[in-house]
Amino acid sequence: MKKRIAILGSTGSIGTQSLEVIAQNPDDFEVEVLTANNNVELLVQQAKQFQPNVVVIANKEKYAFVSDALKNEDIKVYAGAEALSQVVEMDTIDLVLTAMVGYSGLVPTYNAVKAGKNIALANKETLVVAGELITKAALEKKVELLPVDSEHSAIFQCLVGEFMNPIEKIYLTCSGGPFRGKTYEELKNVTVDDALAHPNWDMGAKITIDSATLMNKGFEMIEAHWLFGLPSSKIDVIVHPQSIIHSIVQFEDGSMKAQMGLPDMKLPIQYAMGFPNRIKNNFPRFNFLDYPSLDFEQPNTKIFRNLALSFEAMEKGGNVPCVLNAANEVVVEAFLNRKIGFLQMPEIIEKAMSKVAYIEKPGLNDLIATNDETRTLTKLLAENRI
Repeated sequence: MKKRIAILGSTGSIGTQSLEVIAQNPDDFEVEVLTANNNVELLVQQAKQFQPNVVVIANKEKYAFVSDALKNEDIKVYAGAEALSQVVEMDTIDLVLTAMVGYSGLVPTYNAVKAGKNIALANKETLVVAGELITKAALEKKVELLPVDSEHSAIFQCLVGEFMNPIEKIYLTCSGGPFRGKTYEELKNVTVDDALAHPNWDMGAKITIDSATLMNKGFEMIEAHWLFGLPSSKIDVIVHPQSIIHSIVQFEDGSMKAQMGLPDMKLPIQYAMGFPNRIKNNFPRFNFLDYPSLDFEQPNTKIFRNLALSFEAMEKGGNVPCVLNAANEVVVEAFLNRKIGFLQMPEIIEKAMSKVAYIEKPGLNDLIATNDETRTLTKLLAENRI
């Protein structure tokens, strides 16, 4: 039986690569739902190629364009955030791949979990913002949360067959981004173009900036905390510039397992979609002789403050990670629009974290309110209005 897949965020980097995997494995997968926020031209192109049952365009203003473009296709077209959250409950879906960027993926993912759908999770912000809610609902509904992030996929692969063996520590590897080894003074004048030039990975603008500030790695620590049920004391980050070892698990006997491969997101995407089976592919293979040495170093949390702020948010818990994420989304957008400098981003995030009221056990409505409050506050901070 083919797995029928809903891709939330099909026009982004993960979404397009997921469709490449599906196109290469037509006997294993078929597309049931495609969704996008604004990129209607690509969404229509994807819909015509893959013939899903349903297409959702989140931006209601673009519904007419999509509907008209697909009027001769046997495809239902819906629009709006509400439709996006409801479509994941369809009985015909076997797996929901959440590839939306940022906070916007939270409610659709939560609804999919509550509807009993297995999740291929590429939207790390869902667990950053609401890890306790999502993991609790997944446990209640017996839903699999299959990680798509390369680091968490690596840990997941290393743990297959080891679930009865306690973990001593996990090491999330990190390329260090384009500014590895730079001093604080050197970072004062970096440009948006500098920050978007990632040395190893081809990603969307937002996640590329997060990688440059190491916020992406901070989010991954919080995600790992919830995915694998580990305290912060058992999670560490190590810089590995070559991005060949994707993460490492150390067990109580001192033995370590690492998952290795070339930096290509299609492999963890395919693994999550095909789990528990590994599917043959023609992806480029790693050759040890091309990498005669692999390097490792400690991240500099004094210069890259976002990593330290993420650790603080993970330790405090409650609604603090939600504040961290919301503030980060605002400052990344401000930086991309050249309204603030690179080093201002962690400064503003830290201020926001100190100003929003702490909620120890937030429900979904509390998190929505926290997100809204943080965004308003952070915009004012970024504009120097408070």
